[in-house]
Amino acid sequence: MTPLLLGLDWMDPEWWLDQFGAEMFWASVLIVFVECGLLFPILPGDSLLFAIGLFISTGELDVNLAVACVVLSTAAFAGNVAGYEIGRKIGPPLFHREGRFLNTKNFAKTHDFFEKYGNKALVLGRFVPIVRTFITVIAGAGEMSRARFFGWSFVGAVLWATGLTLIGYFLGEAVPALSDHLELAVLLIVGISVLPMVYEYLKHRRETHESAEEIADDLT
Repeated sequence: MTPLLLGLDWMDPEWWLDQFGAEMFWASVLIVFVECGLLFPILPGDSLLFAIGLFISTGELDVNLAVACVVLSTAAFAGNVAGYEIGRKIGPPLFHREGRFLNTKNFAKTHDFFEKYGNKALVLGRFVPIVRTFITVIAGAGEMSRARFFGWSFVGAVLWATGLTLIGYFLGEAVPALSDHLELAVLLIVGISVLPMVYEYLKHRRETHESAEEIADDLT
């Protein structure tokens, strides 16, 4: 198989299986935790979750499916909590920075964003690479309430970790040859994962355009 993403072997789930064998599952648990909260966004979380389900279905991983879903969902949620608490801890000094991206204006906008769309953002953002890494830290820095964050973050973690693992498992059961074309399946999963954010972006552009037209009509 050609390595994923311009020759980066470690982005290929089969590389992890070859390197770690049965311990690939626990390596994946660690990666899920880190990607969800420790500010390392370029990690193969989506593809590993999908591949774990697929490898369980083909017998390449001897892990109970229900146990895998629970452990991976727990790792995702624990990563969220870690990222949130990091954001709470470093939030005050960050609010006083005036860098290109980290500045008081952007943090104020982020706080307002979570006040209005926080629940949906925590669930949708879970499925988007890079976004899921930083959204937890920003939520903590924006001082989103813990009860609200933990509740919706848990929902997003379970839907993401359990959902992708089950998709990999059942597709592996339905299409046995899928394991021979894992790279294409992974690329498809990554592509699908960004669709919710594309939808939200297009929806926002449409609403902004409609608002601008209404203002123009009021002025004429």
